[in-house]
Amino acid sequence: MEQLNGAQQVVRVLEDLGVTRIFGYPGAAVTDIYNELLDSEKITHTLARHEQGAVHMADGYARATGEVGFAIVTSGPGATNTVTALATAYGDSIPLVLITGQVSTSLIGTDAFQEVDTMGVTRPVVKYSFLCKKPEDIAKNLRKAFYIASTGRKGPVVVDIPKDCQNRSYFFDYDPTSDVSIRSYNPTVFGHKGQVKRAAKLLCDAKKPVMLIGGGVVQGNATQEIMTIAKKLNLPVASTLMGISGYPCSDSQYLGMLGMHGLYEANEALHHSDVIFAVGTRFADRATNKVSKFCPEATIIHIDVDPASISKTVQAHVPIVGDAKTVLNQVIQALNEMDAKVNPALYAWWTQIEEYRAKKCLSYKKPEDVIRPQEVIECISRLSHELNLDPYVTTDVGQHQMFTAQYFKFEKPRHFLTSGGLGTMGLGFPAAIGAQFALPDAKVICISGDGSFQMNMQELAVCRKYNLPVKVFILDNSVLGMVRQFQTVFYDRRYSATNLDGNPDFVMLAQAYGFKGIRITKRDDLESTIKEVLLSDEFTLVDVITDINTKVMPWQRANGSMVDMMLNEEEC
Repeated sequence: MEQLNGAQQVVRVLEDLGVTRIFGYPGAAVTDIYNELLDSEKITHTLARHEQGAVHMADGYARATGEVGFAIVTSGPGATNTVTALATAYGDSIPLVLITGQVSTSLIGTDAFQEVDTMGVTRPVVKYSFLCKKPEDIAKNLRKAFYIASTGRKGPVVVDIPKDCQNRSYFFDYDPTSDVSIRSYNPTVFGHKGQVKRAAKLLCDAKKPVMLIGGGVVQGNATQEIMTIAKKLNLPVASTLMGISGYPCSDSQYLGMLGMHGLYEANEALHHSDVIFAVGTRFADRATNKVSKFCPEATIIHIDVDPASISKTVQAHVPIVGDAKTVLNQVIQALNEMDAKVNPALYAWWTQIEEYRAKKCLSYKKPEDVIRPQEVIECISRLSHELNLDPYVTTDVGQHQMFTAQYFKFEKPRHFLTSGGLGTMGLGFPAAIGAQFALPDAKVICISGDGSFQMNMQELAVCRKYNLPVKVFILDNSVLGMVRQFQTVFYDRRYSATNLDGNPDFVMLAQAYGFKGIRITKRDDLESTIKEVLLSDEFTLVDVITDINTKVMPWQRANGSMVDMMLNEEEC
């Protein structure tokens, strides 16, 4: 046995877990850990410029790779600054471990300098949290945290380590090869065999089926299995916001995103379906509209790794708890044993779906004097595919997020990184940084709004320090677009606190950090400029001046069914 202090133990365990990058911001309560990180030959630390940015970077790293993201911050305000980022990861089931410093054990509860009850503050927004009361707790708690974060319904875990636990030495009795066992935590992996067979039979007999994929398909690496079932039975596939990229957008069987700003064909197909095969979705309010009116004729098969998510909002007729990839393979096996074929009734169903598609719900007008945000997204998407860039795209939250979900064509899983559950402005840019660190040779694009980008624009310093070639496109309409859209339609154009007066000159801001900044004000410059930027190997910020009055359409009417939609701005 070695004699190690707690900080040395932290580094040793992280190295044994295969951690190669950790994002953070130091402070007094974690200086011992930072001192030991200097000697690590396996772990690279990235200094963010704000603790929220650090955890968003770890989040982006995890979303892009499927690996556990790691971050470290100090006690007190360092920890509280991470709450929004933790809640963001929790809402979207992102595997992440946050190490927080804490005041010495003898000072806990005395209102010491930079003391806060980190476990109490973060408990509602994490999957689990640990407080290490002695150095001997550190190794086992870190390994448990990694295991909990990366299994079952994935999510963030906090490990709070007091200062005196970091600098006290003791004999380190630790076996990195031993399995982690937590008696009270045993996620279900395999689905119930009887329910799986029942689901397979329902799919085969369905005359108007729809597959609905959520973020669990992406996080569960189950895209190939979804495609296998869809192709075998010729099923239409719709996705939630978080399910986007879980099925190739170019495939003829893909209907697009459903829900509040979902495509007409996706919402209509769901509403008129007789069987919904839902995988890895929570049936959140933005996906269902009024639950009592949701898909009244459909038998719902619901597969999810989290038993608490099944029948939480929408009653499942065939609930199946288990890992998405594993359960889908069970379904495939059941279909093969049944020698399943395409139901001839689906030909009529596809004819109906093509009629829905003929509405062309994403068509829009292009006034001569302004650039519409939709055409910016379409241009970035089209050029990305023409240039074979296969980009990873992050967004913040607002109109630009919805336009990206509607108009960008994603072909591979994990290429769309956005906040669905919490709806966090400020995620996009630091998440792009995390993704770029994870995939240094990939093309990483951040699509943001002028409101969202200012939430964490201080992380430009990280791109400067590490020479990251992230591409940032700001859809700049000088307002908080989504809130203003609500004010236009529901509040008689009473625009309260949505005009972003005093915005910086984003081009000059980029230049202040030593980067190239470009402003686009004319449609004629759009394609050539975007192409130049996408082909560049350097960080570039593009400020695109867009129409202030554009609304995100289609738009479901509140408290209606899936088909209660406004299809164009004239209907608002």
